[in-house]
This record gives sequence, structure tokens and C-alpha cells, in this order.
Amino acid sequence: MAKISFGTDGWRGIIARDFTFANVERVAAAIAAYLREAGLAERGVVVAYDNRFLADRFAAAAADVLRRWGIPVFFSEGALPTPVAAFAIKNRNAGGAVMLTASHNPPEYCGIKFIPEYAGPALPDITHRIEGFLAEPVAPPMVSPAPQQPLAPREDYFRHLLRLVDGEAIRRAGLKVVVDPMYGAGIGYLEALLEQLGATVTTLHNRRDPLFGGGLPDPVAARLGELRELVLAKEAHLGLALDGDADRLGVIDADGTFISPNQILSLVCYHLLEKRGWRGPVVRTVATTHLVDRIATAYGEVAYETPVGFKYIGAYLREHGCVCGGEESGGLSIRGHVPEKDGILAGLLTAEIVATHGKSLGALLADLATRFGRLVSARVDYHTTPEEKERIRRLLRDFCPAEFNGAAVVKRTTTDGVKIELASGAWFLIRASGTEPVFRVYAEAATTDAVTALHEAVRRELKLPAA
Repeated sequence: MAKISFGTDGWRGIIARDFTFANVERVAAAIAAYLREAGLAERGVVVAYDNRFLADRFAAAAADVLRRWGIPVFFSEGALPTPVAAFAIKNRNAGGAVMLTASHNPPEYCGIKFIPEYAGPALPDITHRIEGFLAEPVAPPMVSPAPQQPLAPREDYFRHLLRLVDGEAIRRAGLKVVVDPMYGAGIGYLEALLEQLGATVTTLHNRRDPLFGGGLPDPVAARLGELRELVLAKEAHLGLALDGDADRLGVIDADGTFISPNQILSLVCYHLLEKRGWRGPVVRTVATTHLVDRIATAYGEVAYETPVGFKYIGAYLREHGCVCGGEESGGLSIRGHVPEKDGILAGLLTAEIVATHGKSLGALLADLATRFGRLVSARVDYHTTPEEKERIRRLLRDFCPAEFNGAAVVKRTTTDGVKIELASGAWFLIRASGTEPVFRVYAEAATTDAVTALHEAVRRELKLPAA
């Protein structure tokens, strides 16, 4: 039998090769065993799915297994964004959710994400327990199948989000916005909410396509060319794109510039502290911009740092009352919302920021640079052989320079990978992929040239191959 393990955000596999109905049923049975052990089974489970090929059928198979274990199921009536499935847990007081999604992966992939009762990504202790039940299955209880109820949380979710954003500011601004759900589960969410708030909205790629137009449902700069062209053609204030399960956001500014997730998180942090007057800590991953720290410090607040993975951000949102939290890959949430990344909420907050400040995102980022200093971030991925990966791992164990690239080292952390912070305010992080022979190198400095020089120095020091 195939070994199934949960990565940063659930288990994913190629449909028909390892992501099969039999394996989906195995995972569902392991989740059922966990729920019964944790005393959550009687509360029932949300079962939802995105727009991927066979995702609805896989979800139905998972639901059947859960019901045979005596666990009531709230089954989605159509494709749901992951953050909406998380919201439905709280809305129904359920014991968790089983979400059939592979997020922004290629179309041949599907996946299962388990979201526990607190409505955020499962922490390692939970996924390890589920993996334990996969390795050593237990027999289902001798019970009658539990009932299944239809689930349609969209309108309740809309009401919740509209309490989290300044809808009046968006109405007054008369925004023009282009929305690209990238053929994914977010179709009918962000555009509908913006229209309710008086924005003039143009949409593209707003129909289901399990092949995602022949690309990836990943809202990175390289995949948002059509969105950029439409923003410019419509003279829109914003272009907003969602990934395949709508938990991450991509942004195009009025002049066609791609605004990175690091920049969006910084703007949200600044807006909540400055304009809304919120107070409390913020949280980011080890790979995310330190501009968040500078902003928090200016308002007398602390910035927490976590390993990579929104599950850690979610834990801080739950346990420390953080104003906001996010990661450089595009996940973001705020206080008062579920501790799960939400691209729909992030899109509404971005619209609120433009409406409230009366400036483009580029102009606002220039203001932040003037006040807090400019920071430029970049990531480079290096593909290696398994042997080279092990060599670099060994080298990193003792990698603790007193200075690097002409600047004194002021801090070395190993929260997740090896991170080196320099006296200049620059830093870099080297992380090995947990599943592939790949190293990811993140760097941040005051200028693009300084970031490029930092990346090149890391490559030379570790004898990395060409990216």
C-alpha cells in the first residue's frame, strides 16, 4: 500500500496514480479514527471540495466513510473555497472539515486537507496522529451510518466578512476592480462581495475548468498577464486574483504592477494599526518580510516569527490575539476571522486600503518606504541531486559566520532552515524542501542590487548549482 504523509498543508498526489478512491477512503478512515479518539465525532464534519477533476466524487467517497464511522456529515452543495469550509466549521460547531483540494498545484493533482475544530490548518501533532492511524488502521465501530446534511454556507460567510471590512469606505470610493478566480472554487465570491459594496467589477476565468486553462491556478506575477492587461484596458483601480481554492491572493495595481504578498501583508498590517487603530502583536513566518516588524515596532507592538506554514500563523492568531498574520507565499488572516488563510478576505482588505487611503498601492508602498525604510525581497529555488542535498544539509549544520558578504552577522536562527541576519538589516534564509531535492533561498535587503548580491554570495558559499 502507498505511504501517505501529510505535508505543509495536507496530503496531495497525482490523480489515478496515488490519489485514488481507495487511498482517499484510507485517509477518511484515519481522520474518522482521530475524530472519535479526540471526542469530536458527535459534532459532525464538514466535507467540501474545489473545482478539480473528480474532487466532488472523492469528497462523496470520503463522506461515505465518515458516515459509516457514525460521524454526521455536512456535505457541500457545490465547490467551496477552503476558507469558507473553515468558516463552516465554526458556523455549524462541527468537529472539523475534510477539504478535497490541491490548492495551486497542477491540474493532475488532488489532495485532502483536514481542518480541525478550531477552523485553522492542522498542527503537526494532529497530522502525526492521523498518519498513525494510516500506518496502523483500526476497525470502524459497529454503528448505523450517520446522517448527511446539505451545506450552503455562502451567505453566512458573506455576512461575516462584511462585518470585518469597512464596506462604507469601499462604497464611497467607487472602485473599479478586475477579479480573476483562475477557474477555481472562488468563483462567485470576491466579485459578488465587491459588487454588493458598490464596486464596478469585471471578471475573467470565472467558469469551472479542471485544467485551469492549461496552466496553474497560482496567482503569481508570471500567471497574471491577462489580469494585468484587463486592469490597464479598463483603467481599474485593482486586479485581484485567487488561487485554486481561494485561500491565497494575487494583486495587480492600477498601473499594471504586480504587488507581492510581502507587500500586501505589510500594507494590511499598517492599515489595521494606523487607520483602524487596532492594537496587538502581528505574526509572520521566518521567510516573510521584516517590514512587518518595523511597522509593528513603530506602534509599540511585537512581531512574532514562526516556521513556514500557515498552521503556525493560525496558532498565533488563536493564542496571542494577533492583529494580523501572514506568509510570503500569499496566506493572510486577521483578528476576528477564522485562523485560516483567506484570499477573499485579503482581496476585500486590499480594496478597503485603496478606498480608505485614496491612493494606489504603489503610492502607499512609497509612503511606507519613506517612513519605515525600503526593503526588497526575493526567493530563488535550487534543484539538486539527493546526494547534493545531503551535502548542503551537513554544511548548514555548522554554518555560523561572524560576517557575511561584508556585513557583520547579528543573529542566526534555526526555526526553519538556517536564517542569517546582518547588521545592515538584510537577511537570508536557506530551507530544504521536505519532499524534493530542492533548496529555497530567501533574501531581503534595502535594494534590488543588494538582494541580488546576497543571493549570489549564498550560492558561492554553499556551492549551489545554477538556479
